[in-house]
Amino acid sequence: MNRVILLLSVMCVGVSSQPITENQRLFSIAVGRVQYLHLVAKKLFSDFENSLQLEDQRQLNKIFLQDFCHSDYFLSPIDKHETQRSSVLKLLSISYRLIESWEFSSRFLVAGFAVRTQVTSKLSELKTGLMKLIEANQDGASGFSESSVIQLTPYGNYYQSVGVDESFRRNYELFACFKKDMHKVETYLTVAKCRLFPEANCTL
Repeated sequence: MNRVILLLSVMCVGVSSQPITENQRLFSIAVGRVQYLHLVAKKLFSDFENSLQLEDQRQLNKIFLQDFCHSDYFLSPIDKHETQRSSVLKLLSISYRLIESWEFSSRFLVAGFAVRTQVTSKLSELKTGLMKLIEANQDGASGFSESSVIQLTPYGNYYQSVGVDESFRRNYELFACFKKDMHKVETYLTVAKCRLFPEANCTL
């Protein structure tokens, strides 16, 4: 009996400690990276909004609701249900395009130099990781490469010199869109990870 119990114990340990695949490891790192970026984006937006007068907040929020983020030009799921129906490769490809679009623009976020540097570095690392995940999950689908990405600079006229009022509006838009896009990527990667690894304890 003792031998049976010992054998069952060893088998249970073997099942519970199965090695993590490279795909799982890359997904875990990518999700961790974008969670960090989303938290930073929320804090930057909150700090900037709190620095404004209440009436300025209302006016900027009203303008932003009528405006569009650069990412709205990307073909992406329009709601939760469409996101859950999308393929893993599609979610990874959209996430790649969103992250790639912020690599340059993140340098213009109104934040401390250390924060901007950290954000840009995390975006670059996440972009590299996403490309590896795309390559690992193509499964014979049509190829995706960095050269296939349309290089667009978000907020084309943002970098021109403008007045103080316009500068406030553009900074608000930049922070709000950064937060919105990082939330999108976090959602897409979480859904993709849960689709591939249903045993993970995922909360969507």
